[in-house]
Amino acid sequence: MKIAIYIVLGIVTLIFSAYWFAEARRHTRGPLTPTIADLLVGFVTIFLDTLGIGCFATITFCYKVRNMVPDELIPGTLNIGVTLAAVAEAYIYLTVDVEPVTLGSLIAAAAIGSWLGAGVVAHWPRRKIQIGMGAVLLATAGFGLARQLGLLQGGGDLPGVSGIKLGLGIAATFLLGALMTLGIGFFAPCMMIIFLLGMNLKTAFPIMMASTAFVGTVGSIQFIRKARYSLGPALGLMLGGIPGVLIAAYIVKEIPLDWLRWMVIFILAYTAIMMLRTAARERARA
Repeated sequence: MKIAIYIVLGIVTLIFSAYWFAEARRHTRGPLTPTIADLLVGFVTIFLDTLGIGCFATITFCYKVRNMVPDELIPGTLNIGVTLAAVAEAYIYLTVDVEPVTLGSLIAAAAIGSWLGAGVVAHWPRRKIQIGMGAVLLATAGFGLARQLGLLQGGGDLPGVSGIKLGLGIAATFLLGALMTLGIGFFAPCMMIIFLLGMNLKTAFPIMMASTAFVGTVGSIQFIRKARYSLGPALGLMLGGIPGVLIAAYIVKEIPLDWLRWMVIFILAYTAIMMLRTAARERARA
C-alpha cells in the first residue's frame, strides 16, 4: 500500500506542478514574486506544521493581521502554497506503521472530498468564504480546547480500524478534505479523529500528511483553473516551507508542544472572530 501511495503521489505531484507552472504564466492574481514576509510565513508556519501543530490557522492569522492576501483568495493560496511542502512531509512520515486498508481508505476519502469541495469553494463570493472560514475555525478551536482540557475521551494503541469505526473515519476525513479547500487545516481535526477512533496518535502523522499532500495536489487544480489565489504569497509558502519541513523533520525532530497548542487555539479563535467581523462589516456597508 505504501509503495502504491508513493508512486501515485509522485505522479499527481508532477501533474500538479506542471499544471500550476503552465497556468501561472498565463493568468494570476496578486503580486507575482514572494516578499521576505511571504517566505518567513512559509518557513515558520510549515516548520511548526511538520512537528504536528498544523499551519492553516497560523498562515490565515498572518494574512489577516498584515493584510497580505484578500480574504476571497486565502483558501486557494493556502491549498496551492503548502502542497509541495506537504508532499515532502508525506514522503518522510509514511515510514510510520499504519494498517494498510485504514491508511489507503482515509487518504482516498480526503482526496475525493477535496476535489468536490474545491469545485464549490472556487466559485464562492468573498463574504460566503469569510463566514464559512470563520465558523469552521471557531468549531476547530472548540475541539482543540476540549482536548486540551481533557473533556474528550479516546486514544489507544491501535495501528488501524475496521468495520463501523473505519466507516466513520472515512466519512470524517472526506468531510475534512472538503473543508480543507475552504482554508481549514487538516492536522488538528485529523488528530482528533485518530484520537477518538482509539488509534495510536503516531499513526496520525502519515495519515494527515499524506492526506494533505493528496488534498493539495488534487483539490488545488480547481483553484489554479479559476485563478482564485495570490501567486507571490503561494510561492512564499512553497519556497519557505520546504526548508522548514526538512529542518523540523531531520534536525529539530521534536519540541514541547503543549504551550504551542494553546497558542494555536487562541489563533484559531481570534482569526475566526476577525473573519466573521469582516463579513458583518461588509454586509453593513453593502
